[in-house]
Amino acid sequence: MAELPRLDPLPAFNFYVALIDASDVASTLKSGLAGFLLGGFSSCSGLDSTLTVEEYQEGGVNDRVHRFPSRFSFGNITLSRGVGFGESLWLWHEEFLAGRGTRRNGLIVLADELRVPLKIWSFNRGIPVRWSGPGLDAGTSSLAIESLEIAHERLELVLSPGKTLDGVLGALP
Repeated sequence: MAELPRLDPLPAFNFYVALIDASDVASTLKSGLAGFLLGGFSSCSGLDSTLTVEEYQEGGVNDRVHRFPSRFSFGNITLSRGVGFGESLWLWHEEFLAGRGTRRNGLIVLADELRVPLKIWSFNRGIPVRWSGPGLDAGTSSLAIESLEIAHERLELVLSPGKTLDGVLGALP
């Protein structure tokens, strides 16, 4: 009897992030991410969604409370990385400080050891709601870390091993 292939969990250390204009998700995936990458990050958190449940207490029915699905909400995405010479995170945040910022869509790509994308999540209409600079201390030798927190309206898994890239491109707006 043939053995089934072993499906190990994917490693979480190899990922990258791209910010793109709101209307360019499909064209960006077709042309490649190189021109949109923000660089490497040491951590990315907030890939989550929550379904709100509405409760209804029906009169005369005392043994239960009816629960109905309502709306989804999405947590803020927080990106952290070592401070380098690039200023892309600060500049996007600064545009909003000046009152002329634009929302951006983004792609978070989880890759294998050869940098081949295995899963891609997209977030829609992101806003940089918080930028944090490094804590500076001359008495330590730790890295200077900056982080950016992004509020967004929707999170989708657009590529996974069960989907083909052509099918994903056809499903995007």
